[in-house]
Amino acid sequence: MSATGEYSTASKAPAPPAGPGRALGRRPLLAALAAAGCAPARAPMGPPVAEPSITGEFLVMADGVRLPFHAWLPPSPPQAVVLGLHGMNEHARAFLEDAAPWFAAEGIALYGYDQRGFGAAPHRGIWAGHATMAADAGQAARLIRARHPGVPLVMMGESMGGAVLLVAGAGPAPPPADGYVLLAPAVVGRADLGWLARGLLDVLVTLVPVMGFENSAPGFMPTDNIEALRRWSRDPLLLRHTRVDALAGLVELMDAAVAAAPGFEPPALLLYGGRDRLVPARPTRALLARLPAPERQRPGFYPRGHHMLLRDLQGETVAHDIATWAKDRRARLPSGAEEAARAWLAA
Repeated sequence: MSATGEYSTASKAPAPPAGPGRALGRRPLLAALAAAGCAPARAPMGPPVAEPSITGEFLVMADGVRLPFHAWLPPSPPQAVVLGLHGMNEHARAFLEDAAPWFAAEGIALYGYDQRGFGAAPHRGIWAGHATMAADAGQAARLIRARHPGVPLVMMGESMGGAVLLVAGAGPAPPPADGYVLLAPAVVGRADLGWLARGLLDVLVTLVPVMGFENSAPGFMPTDNIEALRRWSRDPLLLRHTRVDALAGLVELMDAAVAAAPGFEPPALLLYGGRDRLVPARPTRALLARLPAPERQRPGFYPRGHHMLLRDLQGETVAHDIATWAKDRRARLPSGAEEAARAWLAA
């Protein structure tokens, strides 16, 4: 990445020419394809050029990158603040807008920003790297903390956003948060992909990193809220295709989140739905087992919940649980999700 924040990729090299009448065998063909490929693209944080700040509708990071920033405030001074990090291919408004009125009614100030490469943020579709994403989360938290001194600050991440928070919270300079809410955190690392998927990803990221996959699958329902799905399908800020190199970056992030779990010490809620078909139950259970402080890192389980818990038809119930805990990390979840989690984990 250059000092101006631009990303770069290796230039394409021509494949070795085949002589007249000469057929390429398997090994020469693979070599030719590799030579014709390009390096995976990354758009990491550049050198510092600005003082981090909240400027209008943007978070300005130290390298000058402006991340779209959104706020939903209660009518009176907030009892707690929640800073949300969206999932893969989404953006802050898609993640938080439906739930914002529920949080406001509970006296919660809700904030969110478009992470690099997503929504209306720079370098759309290009992976920034988990170190950059975690650093942005920490800087965003420090800016929000300065805006609301003395008010509890909880960071909330869905899927990819939850993985970013695991990395950030276990890092050497963690965000100044009083607690974390991990909504179906993305922790399907390479070990959970299986040898075939790992091998295919390695080949594709080497040969065709810019190739995109459509973000849909037959029978996959991220939520039971049909109206939310309709809005989701029409949202111009959602990424409809995922580049192979971005998918590889997501797997690297998930590996880093799994590795970070034993060093993740702060109070946390990990919330998961019984109908989640994107993040499987097995790695979620494994993550809970790796967290070091079960007395203050508590699971909540929603048997009818899907991947997008806050956009489900029972999203208000999930939001009420989160708001209750954000105001008092000792409080039990009103929905009974903790009791449901104990039964789920014991099954």
